[in-house]
Amino acid sequence: MRDLESENELLEDISARFDTDGWVQRERRVWVKVSKENLISMCKYLKETGFEHLSAISVTDWLKDGEFELTYHLWSYERKTLLTIKTRIDRENPIAPSVSPIWSRNAQVHEREMHEMFGVEFEGNDDLAPLFLEDWQGPPPFRKDFDWREYARKEYYNKDNEREAVYYE
Repeated sequence: MRDLESENELLEDISARFDTDGWVQRERRVWVKVSKENLISMCKYLKETGFEHLSAISVTDWLKDGEFELTYHLWSYERKTLLTIKTRIDRENPIAPSVSPIWSRNAQVHEREMHEMFGVEFEGNDDLAPLFLEDWQGPPPFRKDFDWREYARKEYYNKDNEREAVYYE
């Protein structure tokens, strides 16, 4: 088992360059929080320093806070370290800079999914076409305030149909 010196040095380096909070969770696992304004410069720097693989992007809907939290999981093959970046954006105007210029098509696909499921606009991603819901006309379905039962009743059931009336009771 290696010590945490490498992870602590990485965190100190990132903290010295960017206005961020961060912590070492355990061996080979580092977390940082950064503002939306510093996200792209931090991502560019991290890719240049060996975090060449964007494993995933996810969104957490903090409905009561009125924010989305974007989470980027980066892997360094050289360091054998997973680094997670978190940033928050306004839920009512969910716009974030795209990391697709940094991690190319890999990022583009993740951003397309988060756009489709949460409604996040990624500025700089020129293809936010649906991946899964080609004919979807409703609101982004992964938002916490999306009432899927109401949507299904409205779109797929008829209140006057005797067999389907149970869905309205």
